Amino acid sequence: MSKIAVVAIGGNSLIKDKDHQTVPDQYQAVAKTCSHIAGMVEAGYEVVITHGNGPQVGFILRRVELSCHVLHAVPLDSCGADTQGAIGYHIQRALGNEFRTRGIDKQVVTVVTQVVVDADDPAFQHPSKPIGPFYDKEKALRCQREEGWEMIEDAGRGYRRVVASPAPQEIVEIESINTLIQKGYVVVSVGGGGIPVVRDEQGRLTGAAAVIDKDYASSLLGAAIGAELLLISTSVDHVYVNFGRPDQKIISHMTIREAEAFLKEDQFAPGSMEPKIKAAIQFLQKGGGQVIITSPERIVEAIRGKAGTRITAR
Repeated sequence: MSKIAVVAIGGNSLIKDKDHQTVPDQYQAVAKTCSHIAGMVEAGYEVVITHGNGPQVGFILRRVELSCHVLHAVPLDSCGADTQGAIGYHIQRALGNEFRTRGIDKQVVTVVTQVVVDADDPAFQHPSKPIGPFYDKEKALRCQREEGWEMIEDAGRGYRRVVASPAPQEIVEIESINTLIQKGYVVVSVGGGGIPVVRDEQGRLTGAAAVIDKDYASSLLGAAIGAELLLISTSVDHVYVNFGRPDQKIISHMTIREAEAFLKEDQFAPGSMEPKIKAAIQFLQKGGGQVIITSPERIVEAIRGKAGTRITAR
């Protein structure tokens, strides 16, 4: 069987800029990314696709706030389920169209995926996961004051709302995902990090008010399905140290030990590159072959060793 690769698409990379946030705009961004993922399939990989949903969940919650006087609220776990369906549909349509254009005999299927988290995870007391659009400082302070939102500055790009982000423990639908992979389907799963659920003593599941980081969930998924490659697609071509400073430097390759050293130096922004590096380390420690971090446009070059940042165990 071909090598398995988990491709994690960032939720922000599905939005080109603040002037291109509509659903058709997001579909066009998905279609562009899928054209590059199709190149991986042509190169012989069995691909499993995951995606972020921070901006999209933020849009749903904003609609809820604006319509609360006439419509019911939507719980955060249901927001995650909604985005899994919508973004999964876009990926299925775009990648399916790309396959037909290229003459690739593959089908794409989305699995609405639940991911178990610990109800006692301290993350519930310390919200940290950015969702929704970027705001300037004045608007962020107003949202904090009027809406009661927790707000943080996000990697120099503006201010965003943050919610609880507990660590993923278990993928509920993992057997179904494995079966689909073995039958040759391209699978879209753990969208937005998965729908967060907690399990009680009887094994029953209940939705949790949180958003799981999609990179950590993708790492967990990759290890669970025996993936050779975890490819994290983001808004930059490479990982940098001293990012945004005059002495910033591209890192083309790093080992786990080097990555851990950079983390200790606070080289990577929380909520941005930091979770990607930590997820990469977790994947490699669980037996994964390698991790590549790059932009969607450089995916095919990256798997050929000509672009992106490669992270390996040694």
